[in-house]
Amino acid sequence: MKAVYALFTDPDAAQRAVDELRTLGVAERDIVVMSSEPFEEYEFSHRDKATWLHWIAGGGGLTGLILGYLLTTTTQRAWPLPTSGMPIVSTWPNTIVVFEMTMLGAILATVIALLITASLPSRLSRLYDPAVTEGYILVGVDEPSAELAGRLDRALASVEGGQVKIIA
Repeated sequence: MKAVYALFTDPDAAQRAVDELRTLGVAERDIVVMSSEPFEEYEFSHRDKATWLHWIAGGGGLTGLILGYLLTTTTQRAWPLPTSGMPIVSTWPNTIVVFEMTMLGAILATVIALLITASLPSRLSRLYDPAVTEGYILVGVDEPSAELAGRLDRALASVEGGQVKIIA
């Protein structure tokens, strides 16, 4: 069996369905919830909220800062151009390159971390119903075991207001 899911129009019913799946022992990461709009006041919308992305971006920026400083200073020391008594390594012009390298490091680290943490492009679930775009909330389990599938069907059907569907 590929999937068992139900469609709900009411977010309260969707929350009850998620709670029902948890009582069956379905792991949090195996429960799929899709909606065309955010429901901030419901617990099912707060899954996957913890992220280290701001720390990763900061680390990428720090790495870019260090690499920008090393790039400018080592280049100026490797090919010194004496200019009327001015220092070989000049700080103020180097800050432009260092700033740009800092931003490049932060942006690249953020994009790479986003792709990795979102598991793109492979994270796209095969579990989807076009009714989600019409305002329905999909709650289900992708690829349940045969033993669990029957219990999931009964549990989702027990929640009032849902339309249970099975993809074989």
